[in-house]
Amino acid sequence: MVGTVVEVEIPADEFALWETLTEHEDLEFEIERVVAHEDDRVMPFVWANGGGEGTESILEDDTSVENLTLLADLEDEQLYQMEWTDHIQTLVHILVDEEATVLSASGNSTHWHLRILFPDRDALSDTYEYCRENDLSLDIRNIYQLEEGRKGRFGLTDDQQDTLTLAFQKGYYDIPREASAENLADDLDVSHQAVSERLRRGHRSLVKNTLIIGRDTDESE
Repeated sequence: MVGTVVEVEIPADEFALWETLTEHEDLEFEIERVVAHEDDRVMPFVWANGGGEGTESILEDDTSVENLTLLADLEDEQLYQMEWTDHIQTLVHILVDEEATVLSASGNSTHWHLRILFPDRDALSDTYEYCRENDLSLDIRNIYQLEEGRKGRFGLTDDQQDTLTLAFQKGYYDIPREASAENLADDLDVSHQAVSERLRRGHRSLVKNTLIIGRDTDESE
């Protein structure tokens, strides 16, 4: 059995914290971890960014939140433990019925972006069908098997993976630089232009899939 990782987007108004995100568009949330406490509630650990000192009172007014506890305050962001009791139908199905794991999740005023590990492809299919039958939105953005390894996880092609790895091994990223793009091109038996494009697109994929997960990006390139 091979696990299936899927990246999905769910509209903010179909997920927990929708009241907060609708009324306070400057706030963003990132889930540290989440477990199903019961069939009718989940317990996430959530980083909040953008609300300042008023974040706690904002969350206390959200009808989807209960038992709010501040765990850490780092001035520009806060870590909370809370329980979600409303707009969690999709999440409960994923965690309880399909026994899947939420690897990462981030939310803003328009949508939530989740990366989920399903035990197999059937569990993903069942979740998609469940959402369809219950008029719930589930926009699937990316799917890959765990056997595809890290390059699949980070959106790299085989050529990009090989070029980035060689660049690191040859000292392309060292200061001072020990290898040039021309050197890499010679080793790979491709043009200098091909190496430059692989590096640029590979770097973009790594940043997009690690540092800015869930944020809007320009997909035109």
